[in-house]
Amino acid sequence: MIGGIAVGFKVRGSSMLSRLIQFGIAIMGLVFSTTITWYEGSAILDNRWEWKYSTPISQLLNGQILNNSDISQLDYFVYAKKFQPTFPLIMQISGLYLFILIGFYTLKDKNKWFAFYLSILGVVLFLFSSFLFHSPTVGGRMIFTSSLISGCLCTLYAVVCYLRIYNLYKDKITI
Repeated sequence: MIGGIAVGFKVRGSSMLSRLIQFGIAIMGLVFSTTITWYEGSAILDNRWEWKYSTPISQLLNGQILNNSDISQLDYFVYAKKFQPTFPLIMQISGLYLFILIGFYTLKDKNKWFAFYLSILGVVLFLFSSFLFHSPTVGGRMIFTSSLISGCLCTLYAVVCYLRIYNLYKDKITI
């Protein structure tokens, strides 16, 4: 009896440990890459000639930017994404992985809802990539490509999940 409980607990515990490790790695990757991206993007304060092109949030909030105190810290991410895209790309991938994990473990027993969740995520990624379609910078093109590929993969996996659900439902009716 004790051995059976221990085995049951061990399987349940290792599943929970696996989830915690996945969430922990995704959150650490997101926090680390966000911090580095924010630091790299702060270089915009020294590049006055980029203020016109790399500060859309500040221009929306303040209008014309006259000094570096007018620049929103969110524009640091825009600048880093354009000119130093490595950590913004890691930030995007780890954030997307975290969103997929949250959706998977929240909707694990509801396969139809998970397929719907992935298709919505795919559409959001397609819309995000459409904003970066004509980006002249290397970073913009890299983020566009990763968003487009991620959107395709999410949509493709949503279709596969839905077809698998449809085939299971069809088999139950014919039997």
